[in-house]
Amino acid sequence: MIIVLIGYMASGKTSLGKKLAEKLNYDFIDLDDFIEEKEKSSVSEVFKTKGEIYFRKQESFYLKELLKDNSNIILSVGGGTPCYSNNMELILNADDVTSIYLKASISTLASKLIKKKAKRPLIAHIETEEAMEEFIGKHLFERIPFYSQAEIKVIVDNKTKDDIVEDIILELF
Repeated sequence: MIIVLIGYMASGKTSLGKKLAEKLNYDFIDLDDFIEEKEKSSVSEVFKTKGEIYFRKQESFYLKELLKDNSNIILSVGGGTPCYSNNMELILNADDVTSIYLKASISTLASKLIKKKAKRPLIAHIETEEAMEEFIGKHLFERIPFYSQAEIKVIVDNKTKDDIVEDIILELF
């Protein structure tokens, strides 16, 4: 089975994905890391040198490749992945694939992202937590129609990683 974790930046897709993979004895794959390996370049470098359209095409190509795998995988995808190139449809229609939306409130996301903004070019320019909340709110408004199509929704606010992983396992099995 492939379990695809979707959600906004800082919702915990990677950290929870690794924990979940360990607990279930699955392989963990971060789609951005997979793309970087295949493209032999960082995601930000691909964006800079080849543009977003190229990146989104490659992202969809590699997503399709991974969704055909018969291994037990926890796949963490980028926050924008479900919103482009019919990727959410691919995820929902793939065989033996379950999608999970890690749902976090705007305030939870903002408080995490304001501390990590230097590592994220999309939000590096945002100065205050209020401005971050406004940015996330606008972004989520566009993305929620895609995220909410996930088969399972798990709220991550005010929970430990262990509790969230337990919630996911209970939903899955």
